Amino acid sequence: MNNFRFLKLSPPQILVLGFAAVILIGTLLLMLPVSSTSGESLQFIDALFTATSATCVTGLVVVDTGTYFTVFGQIVIMVLIQVGGLGFMTMATLFALVLKRRISLRDRLILQEAMNQGSMEGIVRLIRKVLIYSLVIEAGAAVILSMRWAFDMPLGRAVYFGIFHAVSMFNNAGFDIFGDFRSLTEYVSDPIVNIVVMFLIVSGGIGFIVMSDLVDYRRRTRRLSLHSKVVLSMTAALIVIGTVVIFVFEFTNSRTLGPLNFGGKIWAAFFQSVTPRTAGANTLDIAGLRQASQFFIVILMFIGASPGSTGGGIKTTTFTLMIGAVISMLRGREDIVLFRYRLAQERVFKALTVTLLALLLIVTVSMVLSTTEDRAFLMILFETTSAFATVGLSMGLTPELSQAGKILICLTMFAGRLGLLTLAYAIGPKQGKQLYKYPEGKMIIG
Repeated sequence: MNNFRFLKLSPPQILVLGFAAVILIGTLLLMLPVSSTSGESLQFIDALFTATSATCVTGLVVVDTGTYFTVFGQIVIMVLIQVGGLGFMTMATLFALVLKRRISLRDRLILQEAMNQGSMEGIVRLIRKVLIYSLVIEAGAAVILSMRWAFDMPLGRAVYFGIFHAVSMFNNAGFDIFGDFRSLTEYVSDPIVNIVVMFLIVSGGIGFIVMSDLVDYRRRTRRLSLHSKVVLSMTAALIVIGTVVIFVFEFTNSRTLGPLNFGGKIWAAFFQSVTPRTAGANTLDIAGLRQASQFFIVILMFIGASPGSTGGGIKTTTFTLMIGAVISMLRGREDIVLFRYRLAQERVFKALTVTLLALLLIVTVSMVLSTTEDRAFLMILFETTSAFATVGLSMGLTPELSQAGKILICLTMFAGRLGLLTLAYAIGPKQGKQLYKYPEGKMIIG
């Protein structure tokens, strides 16, 4: 890690180059003949797409992970998911801690940028917690899933499946190795698989800061931070609203909830509401959903997970802040107040910037894909939003993308995982504080 100090690069630039390097290494490994069951080398563009999807913990695939790749190839994908989900700097910190090497100031600055923190205070302690929480949760889930799947397959295979899917789902990647692009559709009504996978998705999506807050709740003053309150309340609200909407819209759909009993309908609606938290796994045929449900999932994917998590999207806190700004404006108030805390105007500007940049990217990519891919616009919009929010849900377009479409989706996944502000700062570093103000002007709004 100390080698970073010799590079005259800003933390955002190092993050961008670091993720690009991980993707390149993954691409080369997936192109090896030993990675494919056919013994032939995967095409560069398809290997690049798969490596990008894994490192950016998205889950969109152009070849079926369960049938195309050998165990070696699948392990490469699993490692890319783990590195991409926790961040390559987090993994580098792990090795530094194991080797008892000092974490330099520059390394701490990069970690601060990677974890989206406001300061360096306690950043190494947070990284330790991230590693411990991830290992404990993934190991526990892997054991439960292995025991459940041991009833359906040989024990060794069940253990392997348990480990792979625990890593994939906790990191909100959505990759599966069941084959034939069917994800978890065979377990649509299975309580154990549903509960464990949804727990992995939510725990990976709420963010490590919130997780740390919850773990330390009893040891401290029994109070949660404002950030944790906003994340937990908005996450719960989105899941409940999503479950109700999907349950109502799909109740009579013969391709989704229709054939299931009432309990199965509840499990399926609940799961499809949780997975747009940027997980990508599905227990229903996404292409079989009604258009209203598909568009609603686009909205859920756009919002995404929470800051400092393994997920993407504009984040639940950004969405909450935007709603708070609208409510404050409608009530004629200048300040945005959440849980009796007033939020700085700078937070509002940042939330607005993130939201508008995300909309601009999605609209632009969707328009370009509309010219390169001969598909319905909703399908293109769905796939684009899934790529940006690093979700991985698909209506079936990704395996049929043109070469230009694959490259465009790769860039969208990369931008979604790194964050648009991080990319913007990497291209053009932040300017210093402005020492003067222009005279105030007036213009009509609305």
